[in-house]
Amino acid sequence: MALTRDDVLAALGQIKMPGASNDIISAGVVKALTVDGGDVRFVLEIDPAKASEMEPVRAAAQAAAEAIGGVKSVSALMTAHTAKSPPPDLKGHAKAKPKGPEKIPGVDRILAIASGKGGVGKSTVSANLAVALAAEGRKVGLLDADVFGPSQPRMLGVSGRPASPDGKTILPMRNHGVTMMSIGLMTREDEAVVWRGPMLIGALQQMLMQVQWGALDVLIVDLPPGTGDVQMTLAQKAEVSGAIVVSTPQDVALLDARKGIDMFNKLGTPIIGMIENMSTHICSNCGHEEHIFGHGGVVAEAEKIGVPLLAEIPLHLDIRTASDGGAPIVVSKPNSPQAEVFRALARGLIESGQA
Repeated sequence: MALTRDDVLAALGQIKMPGASNDIISAGVVKALTVDGGDVRFVLEIDPAKASEMEPVRAAAQAAAEAIGGVKSVSALMTAHTAKSPPPDLKGHAKAKPKGPEKIPGVDRILAIASGKGGVGKSTVSANLAVALAAEGRKVGLLDADVFGPSQPRMLGVSGRPASPDGKTILPMRNHGVTMMSIGLMTREDEAVVWRGPMLIGALQQMLMQVQWGALDVLIVDLPPGTGDVQMTLAQKAEVSGAIVVSTPQDVALLDARKGIDMFNKLGTPIIGMIENMSTHICSNCGHEEHIFGHGGVVAEAEKIGVPLLAEIPLHLDIRTASDGGAPIVVSKPNSPQAEVFRALARGLIESGQA
């Protein structure tokens, strides 16, 4: 018989909570359980203060799932939910100061690639910039932090599941000279990630701090669109060197880009510059140049806030097909004018000390 979700739930229902009579299923700590053929994935949502106490439970749950007939692989991760607020300290003792942004071991710089709205090509820019920096000799990592819409596994041609030799650290994947981690490697391409804020925060912290990134000159973080939990968590938990804001020239995109810029200003993250994507289109038949989304909007916005315009990237079919094919245009057509735009962007960031 084929492996079912109920088979896994029954096995996990045998694992007891520490010091309690109820099991991890009835306690409600098992989240995001998926069964895909013989592959089983789930998350234990725990109180962060009980992480060490719950690690044996996680290991037992993983072992119980692995013992089920028909199971090929099991991914069991822990994430922390928001703890309840402590009672007021009426004794006047000094409270511990909350931890500020931390440096990721081995990572020299972190560049956040952001956009105010979706569909402006932020992930395409992130993938091509990462590969371009690697081509210029830099040691580059790429963290796909767009949890609800992870696209970097497809764009970088990476498949398979990251290994975890000890159940705590995660070994990232690598292709085109770039070390990469994405929640998309833990789920199917057509599978929705249905998580609330605390689980998003826990997943991002795990991908930042529990992945063995190694020695990197720069870690590029492909952020989701908007101004939400992921952006705030990144700025508050990690030492972000700066942010690059991607936008198309049209007014609607710029309206949202301004909100993203304001968010980074409030979080104290410096804006390195802006990129105008889909800046112009040149007809492949007649050579006519047309500004489909308008022109000059991002230039004017960059001048207004006093940051450089880092690149004007054309709207070109080859950029799209290369990304869909798993080999960014910097790799697939390295001598093309489109690839040179990204190479020039990478060289500019290196020369300015930003990457």
